Amino acid sequence: MSDWLISLEGTEAGHRVALGLAIMAAFLHAVFGALQKGRHDPWLSRGAIDASYCLMAAPFALFVVPWPEPHMWPIFAAVWLIHILYKTLQALAYTKGSYTVVYPVVRGTGPLFTVIGAYLLFAETFTLTQWAGVGVLLTGIFGLAAYNFRYLETNRDTLGIALGLAVATGLFVALYTTYDAYGIRATADPFTFLAWFFMIDGATFPFIAYLRWRSMSNPPAPGPLMVRGVFGGLVAFCSFGAIMLATRLDKVGEAAVLRETSTVFAALIGWLVLKETVGPRRITLMALIALGAVIVEMGG
Repeated sequence: MSDWLISLEGTEAGHRVALGLAIMAAFLHAVFGALQKGRHDPWLSRGAIDASYCLMAAPFALFVVPWPEPHMWPIFAAVWLIHILYKTLQALAYTKGSYTVVYPVVRGTGPLFTVIGAYLLFAETFTLTQWAGVGVLLTGIFGLAAYNFRYLETNRDTLGIALGLAVATGLFVALYTTYDAYGIRATADPFTFLAWFFMIDGATFPFIAYLRWRSMSNPPAPGPLMVRGVFGGLVAFCSFGAIMLATRLDKVGEAAVLRETSTVFAALIGWLVLKETVGPRRITLMALIALGAVIVEMGG
């Protein structure tokens, strides 16, 4: 499997596989965000998810994939720190604002700075047509956030803090997307990076979640929380794993932009699962997001 993926790097077939991986990551990332924001405290949800994928990844990291090369350990340390800060900011944002406002702002901020980071780190460039596509996509994402802010937001007292945290989280989305791409390209076997990433990344938040759970006056039953965690762990493998593989096979910036069609899937989840209203304005904004992604893909 590793040899086959490596053989696709920089090829047209690799580009097509990366496209499919990015779209799959978009859908699953929206599912992942809804799982974290669901009926449980987002800190507890994240802790349960991280514990699940850490335990699931450990046997593969320790006994299946080749061990990381010596130069990978500082990279893993930086990846761990970036992801801990990202998850902390996201959990804080979800506790201060609603999912439908916070999520689009996070996802809208991320791709713009990822494209800039990909230029600085990997010398990737976008054509004028692709930049126009980024503009269309961001218009749809931030328009959706503005619409949700006006008509759906209930946490008005903490909204300013939530939006600030959402922007900061978006910056860390760009940072982890770019640095993860650097990390998965720095090792010979991409599955070595993935297995060790999930094991290392998932080892911290369960302890934070446990301390929060223990301090609650009425903590939720751990059973349903862990069921959500196992499901979320499987989604995380497919979502984060897919986007990391896509950034190894093809351009980091393009994969990041295509992943942000997750905002469309998030709105659909809000409508179908969270029972939010989806009118013609939101449908138009979601169409803009999808159109921007198509322009980026076709303009390359």
